[in-house]
Amino acid sequence: MEFRRINGLPPYVFATINDLKAEARRAGKDVIDLGFGNPDLPSPDIAVEKLAESVHNPKNHRYSASKGIPKLREAVAALYARKFAVELDPATEVVTTIGAKEGFSHLMWVLLGPGDTALVPSPSYPIHIYAPLFTGAEVRQVRLEGPGTPTDGQVSPGDAFLEGLAESWESAWPKPRVVVLSFPHNPTTACVDLEFMTKLVAFAKEHEVVLVHDFAYADLGFDGYEPPSILQVPGGKDVAVELYTLTKSFSMAGWRVGFLVGNAEIVGALTKLKSYLDYGTFQPIQIAATVAMNEAPEYPREINHIYQHRRDVLCDGLRRIGWEVTPPKGTMFVWAPIPEPYREMGSLEFAKFLVREADVATSPGVGFGPGGDGHVRFALIENEQRTQQAIRNLKRALPKLG
Repeated sequence: MEFRRINGLPPYVFATINDLKAEARRAGKDVIDLGFGNPDLPSPDIAVEKLAESVHNPKNHRYSASKGIPKLREAVAALYARKFAVELDPATEVVTTIGAKEGFSHLMWVLLGPGDTALVPSPSYPIHIYAPLFTGAEVRQVRLEGPGTPTDGQVSPGDAFLEGLAESWESAWPKPRVVVLSFPHNPTTACVDLEFMTKLVAFAKEHEVVLVHDFAYADLGFDGYEPPSILQVPGGKDVAVELYTLTKSFSMAGWRVGFLVGNAEIVGALTKLKSYLDYGTFQPIQIAATVAMNEAPEYPREINHIYQHRRDVLCDGLRRIGWEVTPPKGTMFVWAPIPEPYREMGSLEFAKFLVREADVATSPGVGFGPGGDGHVRFALIENEQRTQQAIRNLKRALPKLG
């Protein structure tokens, strides 16, 4: 049978590692999973308690609002005012999404169609590449440098990415309508400062493109680094929208609560589309998410502290066994170049090798596009003891290091 939209999808690279991991565990092996970025930390107690309370109210069992209940939209507007000094109108500049992935995918439907072009970093989180393709649009990937060189506590992809954007825009026809961004970046962990965001906004205004910033790691910045919102740039709302989510910030991954905020016209377009597609997240979840943001505002800082400690344990351990990595300034990942003695294997074969020989699962860089093939990605989703065990396993399996 012939299907639409999915025929062009390549095999899901990460499924290969998942299958190997499952096979090893069935054989009794203790595989330490540092691959899938699935937060293991608990959600705020106050949110769990409010969810349980709200579920018992039959009024909350009915359809909710696809744009999100008013108090939830007011809560994210208050969060933006508190954290970023950005004023948002909850009625026109905020819409709730069923997680950032759903929001991003449907946003592409209202911004792109056949004959359009989107510019996307390479390597990139897979949905950033495939959601534009699902609309029938063309995707041009712009090389994003790795973590780069620290400058004043910041880590930036530098002007090379901006130059790549300009070159891609000049050579494309028809001219790109959308630029997809995500800083701190998954998978490369590249971070930017407000000056860099300002340059992006200027680029968007000059070239009449829309900036879509997936701000999944808004609250995960280390060593004093605080990730900027693109809406902090004066005039940012003229050309940009941003996706904020409770997945990492409040460790509420399975709850599926996200938001699109920013340009009122674009937010309104997604709101209109969603009114035809869904009735919103289960209302008790929306109520509990509202309480989490309003009454547990310090929770993201607690989460951030744990991830920073895990970063230190992993990076120090890798360096100790001879695997040189750059400690990230943000995200919940470490983007690790494949060590030279094993580089010719490529990221997929190397990741398979680590599962078989070290009982450690990572994400192969090629799963994030061809630009990622020289790396594997570690997720900071295990405690210190398990991470130390992973380091010992890697040392045993990689005798050519050191």
